[in-house]
Order: sequence, then structure tokens, then C-alpha cells
Amino acid sequence: MNTNQVHGTFKDYIGKVQEQAGKLTGNRGQQLRGLQRQVLGRAERRLGDFQQAAKHAFPAN
Repeated sequence: MNTNQVHGTFKDYIGKVQEQAGKLTGNRGQQLRGLQRQVLGRAERRLGDFQQAAKHAFPAN
């Protein structure tokens, strides 16, 4: 597991919490920021997945 995977997972989780907090308080802006953080977190995690796959496909000597 690399740092992009860890950071992406963390951002996705925090985004979910932020979205739910926005729903509970009725704050639409907070909900949208939470959704945005989730999307960015998932993208970062996917980047980490790709890096990990490339590392295994092309190991260094």
C-alpha cells in the first residue's frame, strides 16, 4: 500500500463524514464539499492503485 492509496482512502472517508454532517445540519454547501472530497479521494486512491500495479508489473532490478 502506498501513500496515495492511504491518503485517498482517508479523504474519501472524511468526505463521507462531511457529507453526512451537512445532511444533518441542512447545510447544502457542506454536503457538496463532502462529495467533492470523496471524488478527489477516490481519484487519489485509484492513482495509488495504478502505481502499485505498475510497480508489480515492472519491478526494478
